[in-house]
Amino acid sequence: MAHLQPCTSLQACLREMKNIITHPQQVEKGIFEGEIVIIQSPKESGPGKSASVQIYSSTKVEPNTGIGKLSRKAYLKHGKSSKHDSMKITKYKIAFHVDQDFGIPGALLITNQHKHKFFLKSASLEVFDNQTIHFDCRSWVYPFKQTKADRIFFSNTSYLPSKTPSALVELREKELKSLRGDGTGERKEWDRIYDYDYYNDLGNPDKGIGYIRPVLGGTESHPYPRRGRTGRPPCKQDSSTESQPETINFDIYVPPDERFSPKKLSEFISNSIQSTVHFLIPEAKALEQNSSSFESFDEILGLFSSNRNQTVEGWMKEKLKKLVPDELFREIVHASEKKPMEFPLPQILAENEFAWKEDEEFGHQLLAGVNPTRIRCMEKFPPQSKNGVMSSVRQSDIEHNLDGMTLKEVMNQWRLFILDHHDYLMPFISRINSKGVCAYASRTFFFLRNDASLKPLAIELSLPGSPNTTENISTRVFLPASSGTEAALWQLAKAHVAANDSVYHQLISHWLHTHAVVEPFIIATRRQLSAMHPIHRLLDPHFKDTMHINALARTILIKSGGIFEKTLFSGEISMELSSELYKEWRFDEQALPADLLKRRMAFKDPSNPTGAQIIFQDYPYGLDGIEIWQAIKTWVTDFCSIFYKDEDSVRNDLEIQAWWSEIRNKGHGDKCNENWWCEMTTLENLIEALTTIIWIASALHASVNFGQYAHSGYPPNRPSLCRKFIPMEGTKEFAEFLRDPEKYYFEMLPQRFEMTLGIVLAEVLSRHTSDEEYLGQRPSSEWTDNKEVQEKFQNFNANLQEIEKKIRETNRSQQLRNRWGPAKIPYKFLYPDTSDVRSKGGLTGQGIPNSIST
Repeated sequence: MAHLQPCTSLQACLREMKNIITHPQQVEKGIFEGEIVIIQSPKESGPGKSASVQIYSSTKVEPNTGIGKLSRKAYLKHGKSSKHDSMKITKYKIAFHVDQDFGIPGALLITNQHKHKFFLKSASLEVFDNQTIHFDCRSWVYPFKQTKADRIFFSNTSYLPSKTPSALVELREKELKSLRGDGTGERKEWDRIYDYDYYNDLGNPDKGIGYIRPVLGGTESHPYPRRGRTGRPPCKQDSSTESQPETINFDIYVPPDERFSPKKLSEFISNSIQSTVHFLIPEAKALEQNSSSFESFDEILGLFSSNRNQTVEGWMKEKLKKLVPDELFREIVHASEKKPMEFPLPQILAENEFAWKEDEEFGHQLLAGVNPTRIRCMEKFPPQSKNGVMSSVRQSDIEHNLDGMTLKEVMNQWRLFILDHHDYLMPFISRINSKGVCAYASRTFFFLRNDASLKPLAIELSLPGSPNTTENISTRVFLPASSGTEAALWQLAKAHVAANDSVYHQLISHWLHTHAVVEPFIIATRRQLSAMHPIHRLLDPHFKDTMHINALARTILIKSGGIFEKTLFSGEISMELSSELYKEWRFDEQALPADLLKRRMAFKDPSNPTGAQIIFQDYPYGLDGIEIWQAIKTWVTDFCSIFYKDEDSVRNDLEIQAWWSEIRNKGHGDKCNENWWCEMTTLENLIEALTTIIWIASALHASVNFGQYAHSGYPPNRPSLCRKFIPMEGTKEFAEFLRDPEKYYFEMLPQRFEMTLGIVLAEVLSRHTSDEEYLGQRPSSEWTDNKEVQEKFQNFNANLQEIEKKIRETNRSQQLRNRWGPAKIPYKFLYPDTSDVRSKGGLTGQGIPNSIST
């Protein structure tokens, strides 16, 4: 029976191998087990065994290469799939055969030989002593035949450059070098290259002279933050202008790591389709009835009631087909036919459809509305322009309306405020008004009453004077009135101020001060900070989807002939106007305490952790914002202190120094000579800069974005343009106004097309997507393997939960009038939304996403 012995040995060997495979803690015998999670795009097959994975050691160097030991290949087999929100998620079990002295894995090397890309969500490996190594990937992996390169993903262990294990040093440097590219060529979908460019893709000279726009960035006359480079060929008519896609293109180039996930892209397109149909149905109906304007409040309210059994008319389909890709066109038509379409009711109308007309609500929205960052407390009265011209509003115009106080008393108590849309607009007004709209530069004065409501005192509307006169400015002053002709004129004046504020909000507070200024920080972070750098890991969630949404904005919103030019009174000079206001932008003033101090909405208070004390407690944006700011700064301080032990560790961090230099000299290159940039030589400077970046990307953006539909979804509350000036007494227009003030008011508002398109825009921008990650949250609990960081992050989350409870409690106070205002809209824009049962998307009007992703 001796011949049976080999079989017995084989069985023992097989039993041992099975024991190793089923007990990953025994990996010292040469096998690491793990899991790879991928998401497939709709209609695309998964990679399966066409994709291979290898692991690099972080602790054992291969003598021949000078980098970490590399395992043999393992393939994506044995996948188990499930569907979630129409997306196919596949989990692959994987095993790596390694040498016994392989060490601890530090990086994955993935080769995709499949014909389709896939979205790699995460990977994990079980190694020695039940230790799990996590890889938070969240990136597209394209076919090797396109990229001609493998993909590297580093584990969730963070290292400063000087602390990088020797086995990973070369990989770290090689990865960064590949991300920078060489600055040439047109970027293809699969290129992971980050580089800077001017905003040279807004105009389209090939389409005609009416589509020529100046290049923004790189000149003293038109400075601007840089955008991500695409490298598309130049226009035929102007080599300095980059050509534009011929149709709306949701796939405009951004590096793969910046692209929406399959779920996010699907949901974004679906929301856009829904809102587009909301627009097309009433537009088709209006044109059928030959009606270009709304004629009553009831007619506008009709937009928010059901339009059942109506579909997009044939002529509209033909027009739409020329503007959007075929697949998107089919989805829009299908959506219009399968269900009733109506706009949701904006919150400004929910409780009282006429509350927006009240003067108190007019003032309330400057403190707790969608643009609470422009109002400021006056230091002297009357104000004067930069050229020295005094305001036409005099002490006698306002002093009788100060609730028994004198102007001197009001000024001493910091109770006189101004909404100033004057100096920056005046140089552009003549050009704006030559395009068929009627715009003024404005100053609006307010008195802070004892109940903390802002009482409007006067509105000053200005136009450039006639070139044939010695006067270079023409000004009219309007005072509040409760009845008669003066009250109707006052309502017209408020509409013009609201239009000024609406355009400033969209172009500056929203687009420039969040979307545009953050993109250079993203590019510099990807180019100069390795994915294993702790600051890269800190900032990464605050950059999610921003480059993609900005790229979409360039193709849909801010380009020549785009939605901004169609809906804002600034029209074709909209982006030029934002460039002019970028001249005033300073990074150090974007910190919330610095901004509040600059606007005199707070005073210096060394005893306060933020260094600033808000001048009155019923300023919802300021009060809630300062709580969020301090929570962010505490978290950033805790995080940085784990990795940086002294000032030298900041100064000697070569990646941080290169990052900060590139932000100043390239990303915001038109500001490189400004002396307000700090030197990145202290931990305090690093903490302040990081806190400011996170604040802008999260809370600041949330405060000026997600309330748009609540307030701007009803255009009479915040019109974006006016089609008539306020009539002068004795003119034909004034007689028309006297005959029917309400009719004149509606003729002054935007036409039906612009008004309805504005509602669409407000609806799309105000929607949270269901995969949103909110402040204090991460996509997984394994985003870092540093236990101390995890503990500090839990403290941050707990702090935010306490802040949210505090805000909710404050909102219940009957004494704080600005928490609700006459329209009864609770101030929820700065709820962190950390609750367990959180919003799953939609028009919630609350929650602070980590990033500028809408």
